[in-house]
Amino acid sequence: MKKLGKQTIKFDTPPTILETASIVGPKEADGPLAKYFDKCLEDEFWGEKTWEKAESKIIKETVNTVIGKSGIATSDIEYCFAGDLLNQCISSSFGLRELNIPFFGIFGACSTFVEGLSLAAVFCEGGIKKVLCAASSHFCSAEKQFRFPLELGNQRPPTSQWTVTGAGSAIISSTGEGPYITTMTTGKIVDMGIKDGNNMGAAMAPAALDTLITHFHDTGRSPNYYDAIITGDLGHIGKEILTELAQDKGFNIKSNYNDCGVLIFDKDQQDTHSGGSGCGCCGSVFSGYLYEQMKNRKIKRLLLMATGALMNATSSQQGESIPGIAHAISIEF
Repeated sequence: MKKLGKQTIKFDTPPTILETASIVGPKEADGPLAKYFDKCLEDEFWGEKTWEKAESKIIKETVNTVIGKSGIATSDIEYCFAGDLLNQCISSSFGLRELNIPFFGIFGACSTFVEGLSLAAVFCEGGIKKVLCAASSHFCSAEKQFRFPLELGNQRPPTSQWTVTGAGSAIISSTGEGPYITTMTTGKIVDMGIKDGNNMGAAMAPAALDTLITHFHDTGRSPNYYDAIITGDLGHIGKEILTELAQDKGFNIKSNYNDCGVLIFDKDQQDTHSGGSGCGCCGSVFSGYLYEQMKNRKIKRLLLMATGALMNATSSQQGESIPGIAHAISIEF
């Protein structure tokens, strides 16, 4: 590995994203990306008694799916990085407790999937051959934990986002034919004092800007180096904010920039307001739609930058602001 600038690592032997898998819920199944997911559920419970159990099942079956698709024996996978939004990451730890693979539970809020890919790439560069990454979220379990019980029927403001019910998983290999993880830019915590839990896009956009500009400065690249720059997940409002902030800093990303929270839902038809969010948003959109675009060479150079709001229910109730984080990886052929 080689350190570039302040926060970026360039991999001398870039690891390959060998295979991916994704499972999503019924709302996501009605969206524009439905055909790219491995499985679309008909209801949020998927035969379980609670939403939390359902989320654990989703990440478990997503991981089983990617292992099956890869043709790799579970015993050949040396480490697992996984995380979610629930307290103590119980979706991941309960869902994957029978996997029998050395496990790192990680938390980066909605940035967790790219955080896992970053760490997996470092491990592969260090001599590990196969690493599994996964992340999940569930609309109902997240609303229950962070906001209000669904039974109350609270009105959602236009700035709010819809937590994706779903999971994404990927196997990272030290060898392979691509697509390759070529660089990683680890984000810093950025807090601009925003306290509105229903405006996550505005809270996370400054962190996305910081990581984006740092990546360009560290690597010497410009926005047009990439076929696509994808954040996950700022939603419609956060996407607009980031585009304007980047323009003010001299970086025009309008032509090749989009967001996972924008891509996964039809804003006009699905009443999701500012779009999607949650660990499963970036995880499922990349593992489904974006990975297929890369395998088909429709996208050859991708900057995937996942954003997260590092808060919980207690901090919000105590009047704390919402710190943001954004981690980026470049994926290339």
